[in-house]
Amino acid sequence: MTIESKKASLGLIGLAVMGQNLALNIADHGFPIAVFTHTVSKVSDFIAKNPHKNLIGTKSLEELVQVLEKPRRLILMIKAGDPVDEMIAKLKPLLEAGDIIIDGGNSWFKDTQRREAELSKVNLNFFGSGVSGGEEGARLGPSLMPGGSREAYEKVRPVFEAIAAQTNSGPCVTYVGPNGAGHFVKMIHNGIEYGDMQLIAEAYDLLKRVVGLSNTELAEVFQKWNQGILSSFLIEITAKIFSVMDPETKKPLVDLILDQAGQKGTGKWTVQIAMELGVAIPTITAAIDSRAISSMKEERVAAAQRIPGPAVHLKTEEKKQWIQAIHDALYASKICSYAQGMRLIQEGSKTYHWNINLRETARIWKGGCIIRAVFLDSIMKAFEKNNNLPSLILDDAFLSKIVDSEASWRKTVALAVENGIPVPSMSASLAYFDSYRTAQLPQNLTQAQRDLFGAHTFQRIDHPERGFVHFEWLK
Repeated sequence: MTIESKKASLGLIGLAVMGQNLALNIADHGFPIAVFTHTVSKVSDFIAKNPHKNLIGTKSLEELVQVLEKPRRLILMIKAGDPVDEMIAKLKPLLEAGDIIIDGGNSWFKDTQRREAELSKVNLNFFGSGVSGGEEGARLGPSLMPGGSREAYEKVRPVFEAIAAQTNSGPCVTYVGPNGAGHFVKMIHNGIEYGDMQLIAEAYDLLKRVVGLSNTELAEVFQKWNQGILSSFLIEITAKIFSVMDPETKKPLVDLILDQAGQKGTGKWTVQIAMELGVAIPTITAAIDSRAISSMKEERVAAAQRIPGPAVHLKTEEKKQWIQAIHDALYASKICSYAQGMRLIQEGSKTYHWNINLRETARIWKGGCIIRAVFLDSIMKAFEKNNNLPSLILDDAFLSKIVDSEASWRKTVALAVENGIPVPSMSASLAYFDSYRTAQLPQNLTQAQRDLFGAHTFQRIDHPERGFVHFEWLK
């Protein structure tokens, strides 16, 4: 389609796989979209491979801006960081007051706050929108987490609601909050995703190395789990992974993959902001640490030759009981992981005055995104009852599930310890639960130590009215 024949509702910059799929999704829903990327041949190739009445190829930013309806709505699907700032600098002279720039990448939310503040000075709207679901989600319906000007969001809301994943609770998109709220929520989504994936990996490790399940049995177990309270996208694909054979060797492909997990910025950022806001997220932190340790492959191989561990005692005679125990431990740990993530969103919302609706956050994660799960219906209900719920652990329904799973949870972590199987996120979840339910922690001693060596002061439980005091411990 030529630019003379039709104006575009939106523009999209960046034609990597995510950008291409999102553009096709938008076009399929009846919105003419103009696309651009610096390599002009990629634009031509994309249009040639995807002839569509609602797709318009452009050869320059100037041409892209020219073809857009006003106010112009531009989606950036480019690498986070400096490339976003560089693209904004190029667009600013071409745009007019009221135009909207949407960053659909995984940008650091403080960068989004800075960009919105800078662009508002020249009457341009900017908001960051998390886009979750990977390539399939972008094409068929992602979970969208937009944050920025409410007025600007209303101008793109019809498009976002049309292209988002659809569930029985509505389209998986909502106005998250002002400035960096959207990218903040997407960042925490990814942190929860890290925790979820690590917990599943730990369950797999125990089932394989201690319970002695074959890949065929593992596939069957995860398929069964996906029919119950653990039903989720990640459990579903895990079951499928165990059934895939390598065409070259005829062996299970998963067994041929090097045990080094990569990571991008969002997981690290989640841990950083949690520390800054004073929120404990040990399950997620342990998942990040696990990926870092996995990258030390050569060291681990060498250490394995020198450091003997306990002999693994297979529990094949008690398979059914251990499969159920590990299932329960995974579910209880998952509750703690989500509790930590939602608590972090609460604290971020309070700190940055975003007024994020946690019930809506759970709702838009029900479809399209990587952590989509039936579990989220229960989270929605918990925050429907109390949007200021301090922890999911305190919700009656979740607390009941944890209490029912507690004996199996402790038994599973003990099994791992006895056999030298690392379960950092599962054990971190249990420690978090035990700490949260403990009225008297040993940090009174920590405060005494801090006051003795650094005069950091402490509070007395018998004289709270005195505030923070110092004592001469060594006089």
